[in-house]
Amino acid sequence: MTVDPGYHTRLLTPETWDDFAALVEGNNGVWGGCWCMGFHAEGFGKAPTPEGNRAAKQAHTTAGTVHQVLVYAGDECVGWCQFGTPTELPNIKNRKAYERELDAAPAWRIGCIFTGSKHRGRGVSRAAVAAVLDEITAAGGGVVEAYPEQVVDRPAQRGAYLHTGPESLFEEFGFTRDRRIAKWRWVMRLRVEA
Repeated sequence: MTVDPGYHTRLLTPETWDDFAALVEGNNGVWGGCWCMGFHAEGFGKAPTPEGNRAAKQAHTTAGTVHQVLVYAGDECVGWCQFGTPTELPNIKNRKAYERELDAAPAWRIGCIFTGSKHRGRGVSRAAVAAVLDEITAAGGGVVEAYPEQVVDRPAQRGAYLHTGPESLFEEFGFTRDRRIAKWRWVMRLRVEA
């Protein structure tokens, strides 16, 4: 997969935390202050606040219990893609529908994908997913799941942002539909060889 050579990637670590935080803060906390916590085991907690989500994400980063690729344009962090094992990222939308036809758990999940508002439509998500698949390959590979939204044949979504990415993005990398879990959401799978 060809990725724009103007981008480079780094993992979210304590050393890159400030870059990640600047992107989140520069985009209204991302979806009102989620800080990319929804897929984590604790999710948003019982009484979520942007400050609580930020602290929880920073704690994961400090503890090394997060897998997230950051995409850079020069020195600026412009997007990310979250990934991890089902144990690390147990929370997915449409859980009952997901489990209804589940044959076997994947080795990896791709969670949230985000691109800063000034960089959308420029291949940031593509660079992020490519880097995630490289990381998964280096970690031994296995079945990877993503939970994107269908955009083909779907009415326009005014003001919508697809936090798990569009189905077409994953198709570019060879993911195929496994099963529908909501009207416009699919489980897509890809086996990555190490």
